[in-house]
Amino acid sequence: MKVTLLAIALLAIAFAGIAVKILLKKNGKFAGTCASNNPMLNEDGEACSFCGAKPDEKCKKED
Repeated sequence: MKVTLLAIALLAIAFAGIAVKILLKKNGKFAGTCASNNPMLNEDGEACSFCGAKPDEKCKKED
C-alpha cells in the first residue's frame, strides 16, 4: 500500500511540474525541438518528418 501511494504521489508531482512549465512558458508552448533529430534515434541522418530540419539544424516550426 505504501509503494502504491508513493507511486501516485510521484506521478502527481511530475504532472504538476509539467503543468507549471506550460503555465510559465510563453503561450504555453515548449521549445521547438525535433526528437527525430536526435542522433541516437536518427542513425540514417534523415530530415525531421515534422518540420524538415536536418540533423544539424534546430526545429524550423515554432507552432
